[in-house]
Amino acid sequence: MRYDTPVYFCRQTDRSYNYETGDYEDGTVTEELRFASVENTKADTLHLIYGEMRQDSVTIHLQNHYDKPFDHIRIRDKKYKADYTRRLRMKQSFIVSEVVA
Repeated sequence: MRYDTPVYFCRQTDRSYNYETGDYEDGTVTEELRFASVENTKADTLHLIYGEMRQDSVTIHLQNHYDKPFDHIRIRDKKYKADYTRRLRMKQSFIVSEVVA
């Protein structure tokens, strides 16, 4: 297994109100880079997690645990949401599906 794909764990802050201009300002997105092994999710795992076949679902394997809160995961230019996570002794895996926005 190669851990060579850059995976970004993204956290978005809430919009804030600017009293000087009277407008809402967009929140900022902070990203934290981890390198992971990314592969397509197998058919039997898709049936187990979702109960159906779902496209654009991938499995992410990390060598270490990721404990910080995050809103979504970005791989290349696609956004994913974590549907299932499993923590092993030293590793962690995520099953994620693409967010269409």
